[in-house]
Amino acid sequence: MRTIVHLSDLHFGRVDQALLAPLQRCVAALEPDVLVVSGDLTQRARTAEFQAARAFLDTLPGPQIVVPGNHDIPLYNVASRFLAPLRKYTRYVTLDLMPEFVDDEIAVLGINTARSLTIKDGRINRQQIEQIHQRMSAVDPHLTRIVVTHHPFDMPDDYDAKDLVTRAPQAMQAFANCGVDLLLAGHLHVSHAHNTAQRYEISGYAALMVQAGTATSTRARGEHNTFNVLRVAHDRVQVERYSWHAASGEFTPCQSEYFQRTAGVWTEQC
Repeated sequence: MRTIVHLSDLHFGRVDQALLAPLQRCVAALEPDVLVVSGDLTQRARTAEFQAARAFLDTLPGPQIVVPGNHDIPLYNVASRFLAPLRKYTRYVTLDLMPEFVDDEIAVLGINTARSLTIKDGRINRQQIEQIHQRMSAVDPHLTRIVVTHHPFDMPDDYDAKDLVTRAPQAMQAFANCGVDLLLAGHLHVSHAHNTAQRYEISGYAALMVQAGTATSTRARGEHNTFNVLRVAHDRVQVERYSWHAASGEFTPCQSEYFQRTAGVWTEQC
């Protein structure tokens, strides 16, 4: 079994500073096999924000799979937005826009869905879909395959479908063909876990979609600051949500959900 800590939407520049040290302590105590950060490390892609995000990432355990979000592309600096949208991200966070972690139980692949031509929406192009298919098809079939993006491929029914990744249906068909099991994302600042069967009717296939809320931002959108801890076995996943409690000054577990894979379909277990 592997432990994955899933943080998202840190938004340095709009961070609650009181949460940083407790979050670092909590993540370290969990001793994750891999740490995932699914985008929006900064609020406005400013140098000082990236420097603060980099300093915080350096306090957390590795290995780390980190992807950019739409807020990590400059909004007001038009020249940087269109000519070098991820220049600061690649300088301060990572040069690798398709980071990968593979051991003898899991394969985790990060994908950049942030784009200059849209303010907040996410896109995945055909080349990226093909690269995911190639990489995931090449790993041992017994590994649990995990794709990390900022923008979600699925979401709860009460959210606008325009927040889905562009070309999501094509990507989902490719995921089915290469056996992607878990999809980890952020963007909505809401915690949620469900399978993809309702939105994508693909025979014999339903991935597990897990979204993380914002771990540290003051832009909580009605939900406490949260992050996810996934306990991943070959055909079982526990999704445990950790929530900030101001009274105790700590992140503590508040909800657990259990999912099982049967013949390519992940379903929640009561």
